[in-house]
Amino acid sequence: MNTAAHELPDTTCDCPGAFGISVPWPVPAFAQADEHVPAPDPHFQFEPEVTRALLLGFGGNRHTYVHGPHGSGKSTHIEQVAARLNWPCVRVNLDGHLTRADLIGRDMVVLRGGQQVTEFVPGILAWALERPVALVFDEYDAGRPDVMFVIQRLLEAHGKLTLLDQNRVITPHPAFRLFATANTVGLGDATGLYAGTQVLNQAQLDRWPVVAELGYPQPEQEQRILQARVAGLDAATAAGMVRLAGLCRQAHAQGDLSTLVSLRTLIGWAENHQYLGDLGLSFRLSLLNRCDEAERALVAELFQRCFAIDLAATGHAANPY
Repeated sequence: MNTAAHELPDTTCDCPGAFGISVPWPVPAFAQADEHVPAPDPHFQFEPEVTRALLLGFGGNRHTYVHGPHGSGKSTHIEQVAARLNWPCVRVNLDGHLTRADLIGRDMVVLRGGQQVTEFVPGILAWALERPVALVFDEYDAGRPDVMFVIQRLLEAHGKLTLLDQNRVITPHPAFRLFATANTVGLGDATGLYAGTQVLNQAQLDRWPVVAELGYPQPEQEQRILQARVAGLDAATAAGMVRLAGLCRQAHAQGDLSTLVSLRTLIGWAENHQYLGDLGLSFRLSLLNRCDEAERALVAELFQRCFAIDLAATGHAANPY
């Protein structure tokens, strides 16, 4: 399937079979995948409420904003839903270097028939609008104001994009979908964890009709994810890792620890452990070395509580904490 402007979803999704949930409306899907469809992860664990919100975005053309702590799987959740629907999906990071011209397009010198000519080259937003593509804006709460106001017009009902330099108005393709992910809900970061984020314009936030929150999984689900992602990881070690993550998150909530242990960190630790075969060293390389020095003794104590291993006695560093 090519992402041509005339193509529309040509089948529906078996939601109970694909996601383990039911929704009271038919969810459109594509029968064939193209190069922009994410690769499906057969071990991915779908969170029911967030999955329903995303299916509302795909099936009802409802712009959907997903927020939550880092490493909780926000963007991956969108990609895996898209993978089950065979829906082309493109992610764009709204960092401080992405400009209005990157979104809309600009005049550029290109080669045509061996000759250099100047022509308008569409940006990623103008390109995606005319195709059956789910466009995902990552780090949405870090976007520049001029970029955010370009997006704001699209968030209105039947939002269109006006290309002033081209005297052209782009009407979104019927299968174009818009999603955003962020670490905050757009009201600023009170934790100090997410430098570069900002308070979003309330008029723009009001234009996102679906807002979902995705936290870290429950311990049992987190252990299943960890063992599914890292083949060969035994249940006892996985359970200890998840317990340690929970204790670290509790310490963070109480203000005793500034580092928040994400699911991504756990997977990285488990993968490093598979290579090294040393739980203490892999933990040090994955998490302990990026903790504040004043907090490393607390983290090492939590590690010892979960695994009965004294990091000070492992001999991998002269001054382990």
